[in-house]
Amino acid sequence: MLYDLAIAGGGPAGAAAAVYAARKRLKTALITPEWGGQSIVSAEIYNWIGTPAISGTELAENLKRHVEAQKGDTLDIRFPATAVGLASMPDASLCITLSDGESISAKRLLVVTGSSRRKLEIPGAAQYDQKGLTYCASCDGPLFADKDVAVVGGGNAAFETALQLLAYCKSVTLMNRTDTFRADEITVEAARAHPKFKMIGNAELLAVEGTQFVTGLKYRDTHTQAEATLPVEGIFVEIGHIPNTAWLGGLAALDKTGQIVVDPRTQRSNDARIWAAGDCTDGLYRQNNIAVGDAIKALEDIYLSLRRL
Repeated sequence: MLYDLAIAGGGPAGAAAAVYAARKRLKTALITPEWGGQSIVSAEIYNWIGTPAISGTELAENLKRHVEAQKGDTLDIRFPATAVGLASMPDASLCITLSDGESISAKRLLVVTGSSRRKLEIPGAAQYDQKGLTYCASCDGPLFADKDVAVVGGGNAAFETALQLLAYCKSVTLMNRTDTFRADEITVEAARAHPKFKMIGNAELLAVEGTQFVTGLKYRDTHTQAEATLPVEGIFVEIGHIPNTAWLGGLAALDKTGQIVVDPRTQRSNDARIWAAGDCTDGLYRQNNIAVGDAIKALEDIYLSLRRL
């Protein structure tokens, strides 16, 4: 079967595009390994428009429910499945290889695959991965109840992780390589106000220490050059993400960080058959609401391009 459109990704952007595509009666395949994207790890999301506060899990369930309500003759949901390869076909269609070994063909492709968590690369980080060092507070946070833990990072994800952990950890120390933060001021202040929270800025991380499990995080103050070890039993890493674009096979142009270069007016890539939205693109801002808007923008342009065939 040749689809009009394949959508790779099931976060807010992918869900929005799938709903719009179904309503426009485009024969569409939505490919996703999970629902909700990166938001699923957030204990509370305060900037999802129309909802004062919602958990990542609840948001993911709402997205899934909305998309599944559109399922039918025009919308095919491939779940759980991941797009792992892409090739151009002689008839100018695109062939998307899936993680389950199957493949699908489509006239157009919308890439909303987001990004993956960047790993901490210091001595001991790999050794103690899942032995006290983790990249998912929602998954592993409750295991550290009544323990001293550290959060590495300075963006919204780091502060949101800290806020989640403060509900049950003995103490939470956020460590950042500078003394400034990329997180929203309201989120920073919410963490600062908690009596069990503290921050260490200008911290160059040197090593994860431990025996069988994590016992501490060694660091250097970049101003004084003094070294110290923060005694903790858990380390939660939130230091950014890597775009999930390696599977595109060179068909869409990427920037030096691996993000898909798109026209901000239409979200189209340099390949006239491929559009992209969200964290996998070179867009300036990273927010759920922006990703949704960009995906809908892309979908409108995709629809027009198909009607011109």
